[in-house]
Amino acid sequence: MKRLAGKVVIITGAGKGLGKAFAVRFAEEGAKLVLVTRKDTDGLKKTAAEATARGAECIFFQADVSKLDEMQNVTDETVRKFGKIDVLVNNAAYYFGIERKPFDHITPEEWDMMMAINLKGPWICTRAVFPVMQVQGKGKIINLASEVFFTGSNGFAHYVASKGGVVGLTRALAAELGPNNITVNAVAPGFTDTEASRTITDVSKYDTSRTPLRRLGTAADIVGAVVFLASDDADFITGEIILVDGGRAMH
Repeated sequence: MKRLAGKVVIITGAGKGLGKAFAVRFAEEGAKLVLVTRKDTDGLKKTAAEATARGAECIFFQADVSKLDEMQNVTDETVRKFGKIDVLVNNAAYYFGIERKPFDHITPEEWDMMMAINLKGPWICTRAVFPVMQVQGKGKIINLASEVFFTGSNGFAHYVASKGGVVGLTRALAAELGPNNITVNAVAPGFTDTEASRTITDVSKYDTSRTPLRRLGTAADIVGAVVFLASDDADFITGEIILVDGGRAMH
């Protein structure tokens, strides 16, 4: 039995990496997909093709998650096409190619970009879909936080701060949207072998000695937690942050 059969799911940042992995797995679980990217349109088309090949109905959009009018358009087109929105996965993030540097070497422009995409984005996207989920009387919001919120990370003050904000936003929205039967949870991956991670460091040299499972995470390791939170099995779970990092930061 497919766990997400008939559910309409919006996934942001779906051009590559975790977003692509989520889309493919959600397709396999029977979801109807709405895929969004800010700039990787070639990757988005490939993701959509893979999801369609697995039997999913799929539409896709180039849109900036930090702009309410663009995400409102995605929401409107989704309802026009599918009639509802069951799940929003706030995966889009400013991460690809960021440079490790001391906090006082980060420019205000870099800081603002990080906050606009990583923190303002989930808030904007949730604002866009909330009225639809409110009328339906049910919905699920899944945010992508990070292990770094729990551990800190030298040289990525803006990224760590943005993901800490995602944790706070998740808890605040869970409290506020709960009376509408909308759950809001987050998955916090550890360092994961994705295209974006490979632009930051040599993943083959990542030290796994502090990871109890003694290996680097992959995109395939993250998708199960997201599918679970999107499914009816998680209907009474909200405000939670699930670490998926091989036990590196136990919480």
